[in-house]
Order: sequence, then structure tokens, then C-alpha cells
Amino acid sequence: MNFRRGLSAAQIAAVIIAVIIIGAGFGWYISTTPASGSTVTSTSISKLGVIVTILPQAEFVERVGRDRVEVTVMVPPGASPHTYEPTPSQLQEVSRAKMYAKVGSDVEFELAWIDKIIDFNKEMVVVDCSKGIDLINVEREHGGDPHIWLSPRNAEIMVNNIYEGLVQIDPANQEYYAKNTVKYLQDLDELDKEIVQALSGKENRKIMVYHPSWEYFCRDYGLEQIPIEKRGKEPTPQGIANLIEQANANNIKVIFASPEFSSENANVIAIEIGGEVVLISPLIKNYLKNMIKVAEAFAKV
Repeated sequence: MNFRRGLSAAQIAAVIIAVIIIGAGFGWYISTTPASGSTVTSTSISKLGVIVTILPQAEFVERVGRDRVEVTVMVPPGASPHTYEPTPSQLQEVSRAKMYAKVGSDVEFELAWIDKIIDFNKEMVVVDCSKGIDLINVEREHGGDPHIWLSPRNAEIMVNNIYEGLVQIDPANQEYYAKNTVKYLQDLDELDKEIVQALSGKENRKIMVYHPSWEYFCRDYGLEQIPIEKRGKEPTPQGIANLIEQANANNIKVIFASPEFSSENANVIAIEIGGEVVLISPLIKNYLKNMIKVAEAFAKV
């Protein structure tokens, strides 16, 4: 089942009711334990091990699976998916997992490790979160722009893919996952509207960023990113001079950098233009809060 973005309240209610009726028809039920009064499914109370590549995906899986899932993130806080290598303890978690939700858009970590990870657990269901997303072609060695999660509209598609994966490994709880998915899609749709509103009065639609993470965000909300780093390479002295010229020509006084990358060249340019460096992260777990924070930061410049 694919929950499309922008559902009305009546449509959402209809979806929930339909799922409940279908669930009842197949004899799914929820029982109450006498000891605590908490509800558990009739199949099992054990949690499903789910592996994800990056932190924002952890929120996606947890919002759909809630207390039915236990999520392991391969690229931890502060690390870069371009360079990180998994630890033995993480690979142990992989060996016990039921599902791996990969980003699927040629993230360097997955290009280097996904085949090895699957070899650790060939029974694990692998979900491609990028399925159905219109990828942006960029000048890089492998495929398109990998940063698909930085568009809330793409995030809705990723969440649908995760929902379908959880139903595949745990069909007895489809009704539960469906309710959670509809609720989170409502939150993502509201986030999209808030971002549109936050950027509605922004006259200068160009932003300068250190790492070119924000192309999907810019595509959805009518912005243009000017990256300092290109194809994973630092700018040459001539490249820095060109960036300073572009910043001055477009009245740019803020350089956006990420804590996962060096900001040395961003600081050099900021000094030359009389501006400042502002840190924003593309890899925060609290996706809803982080994305509106990023939108507000972009709106101020």
C-alpha cells in the first residue's frame, strides 16, 4: 500500500478504517496482558532488528514501527557516510537483523559496504528507500546526488518504502504499521507546508554551502546552492577566488557548513566577504525539528 502525500483528513480516515476492516477480516487482533495492561500483538512481543545507514532513517523506521522495532544506525553521530567504516559490533547487529533499509541513492558508505553487509546476513530483507524517487544527476563518480532524505517530499516516499518492508517481514502487524505511517506522513506534509511558508518571503534564492548536500531541498523550494566542495574535492586557490566573487555578486554573507566536514575553506571565504559560517547538519536524527531549523536558517540570509 502506498500512502500518497497531501492526503485530506477524510482520505486519511478512510485509509485507516479500510486497513482496520481488512485486518479484522484476516483475524488479526490485539490482546491485553493481565500483568501490565499493555497491548501486544498475538504473534510475538520480540522486537524486529532493523538496520539503517544514517540517523534520519532511524526516525523514519521508529515512527512507522514504534515499539515493534529496534534500530541500529551504521553511520553514527558526527561521522560522515562518505568515509565511515562499520565496527565489528555493528556487523554483529547486522547478523541478527530482519531488515536493512538502505538509502539506495549511491551513498558512499553503501557503495563500499552494502554487499559485505548483506553477506553477513543473507536472510535479511533489504529495502531500497530511494525506490520511486526522481534522482538528480550530478558530476560525480557514482550515480546521482545521494542526499535524497533532505527533501521532506522525498522522505514521504522513503517512509512508504520502509512501511512496505516492515509489512513484508511482519505481515501480522500491517494494521499497526499503516496507522503509524499515515500519522507520520501527516507530520511530513505539515513540515513541507511550514518550509514553504518560512521561505516565502526570501528574495535572494542563492545559498553558499560547503558540501553540496542540499540540491533536493533547493529543487523543491526554489533555491540554488553554490557549493564550495565539488566532487569531493577542496577548491583550488583560483576556485576560492571565484567563490568569493560569486558571494559578493549575490550579496551572500553566510556560508553554510556541516559539522561532519572541515569548515576551513568556508571560514576563509567568510572572512574575505565579511560574513560568517553557520553550521547545519544533514544527519540529525530528529528529522522534523532539524529540517524546519535548516529552512529558517536559509530564510534569514
